[in-house]
Amino acid sequence: MKLIIIDYGLGNLRSIEKALQYVGAEVEISNDPSAIDRADALILPGVGAFRDAMMHFATLERVVKDAVDEGKPLLGICLGMQMLASESEEGGLHKGIDIIPGRVVRFPASELKVPHMGWNSLIIRKNIPMLNGIEDGSFVYFVHSYHVSTDTEYEVAMCDYGMEFPAMITNEAGNVIGTQFHPEKSGATGLRMLRNFVESYGP
Repeated sequence: MKLIIIDYGLGNLRSIEKALQYVGAEVEISNDPSAIDRADALILPGVGAFRDAMMHFATLERVVKDAVDEGKPLLGICLGMQMLASESEEGGLHKGIDIIPGRVVRFPASELKVPHMGWNSLIIRKNIPMLNGIEDGSFVYFVHSYHVSTDTEYEVAMCDYGMEFPAMITNEAGNVIGTQFHPEKSGATGLRMLRNFVESYGP
């Protein structure tokens, strides 16, 4: 399985590359549309602000959406998951890739600190191949101030931080998955998920 980590100028590319190599994937970091088109599966990482990410991503959006429409697997991580949504309220209202219907919203004001940072547990709502062998209540690592608000049909796993929010989402076809947490920073649990992605969504 040839994986392309999409390099659009934002994202912790090396850590996800190392994690995928650790689980046996053949990985390349690229911003070349032809390489993205030839890939078996795609990883969309992301760190930073939604608006900046979408501006940087604009030249690659069409080739990525075409790949998804062809049924290629895509994994969006953290901001990469949020980019899959229809729009975001971060820094004003901005359009997303619109692969999974939803809006990115900020955590409501409460006594809890924002950003939500550190380890928290998953509430698994739907069994998908990426969660094979992952137990309900498993801990994963989060760093974010915004979360995706979407319909329950797209929710795979939730997390509780003063309110329940989607920790994992998927599209109707099941070939696109988003994780609000960082699997590459989530120890053995995260590595198991990445191995599952490589093994279950490969050709």
